[in-house]
Amino acid sequence: MDTNDDPLDDFDARTLELDGVARRVYTSGQGPGVIVMAEMPGISPDVARFSRWIRQAGFTVYLPSLFGRDGAHPLAEDGLEIMRRACISAEFHALAGRGSSPVTSWLRALARFAHRECGGIGTGAVGMCFTGNFALAMMLEPSMLAPVLAQPSLPLDDPAALESDAGELQAVRERLERDDLSVLAYRFEGDRHCRAERFAAYTAALGPRFVARVLPDDAARSDPPPFFRQVVGCPHSVFTAHLVDAEGSPTRRACDEVVAFLRARLWAPALFDAETVI
Repeated sequence: MDTNDDPLDDFDARTLELDGVARRVYTSGQGPGVIVMAEMPGISPDVARFSRWIRQAGFTVYLPSLFGRDGAHPLAEDGLEIMRRACISAEFHALAGRGSSPVTSWLRALARFAHRECGGIGTGAVGMCFTGNFALAMMLEPSMLAPVLAQPSLPLDDPAALESDAGELQAVRERLERDDLSVLAYRFEGDRHCRAERFAAYTAALGPRFVARVLPDDAARSDPPPFFRQVVGCPHSVFTAHLVDAEGSPTRRACDEVVAFLRARLWAPALFDAETVI
């Protein structure tokens, strides 16, 4: 298992000020913009690897630094402290009943920026774990056409609740139906942090345009980094820490499906069918 940090030196580290807030954003690639939002505890080497796969597939990746130390190998003690700070931050709503996290407003501005900078018909977004629902909240930005939710884990205190409030969910559903769009979502079957109840709630709120993929637990990598082994403690991160990097593995097939979804939405949207996507 690789225990080294990732220098991220094949990305352009930029400071982008949007809506009066400046953040570090790592960008790389050519083609339509795709925003990849890291899971807890931050932009790990596995998150960077996934971002490179998206880049290699023909997209410009925008990787915002939202928490943690960029490029760090996820250690248990460090990850717990980062998660504690995020849970009390005003930018994130980790508990039920508070609505979408305020940081999603800045992320929508990033989607607008990416669309202006890259051109094309729109942008995509992949949220993971703590940021999973953020990709859904970004659907309130008209340029966002391809949201992917990987093991959305907020709110932390209610497995059947959704971070988005009723008004936001209704607005997203109306947009999905009006613009013939869909949401692609992933979880492991035995994930204790993103349970079946949450996907059922998304289905109830969004209808058949919420396209759920549930992977078997035995498809998960058995030796994830320390934070995921000691703190997360179950199959969880489909595209990163629990991904089995082998051709034909269920998790690699899930990555391929995400690439196909992004290409269909951002390059040739008329070709995509939520029922037949690979």
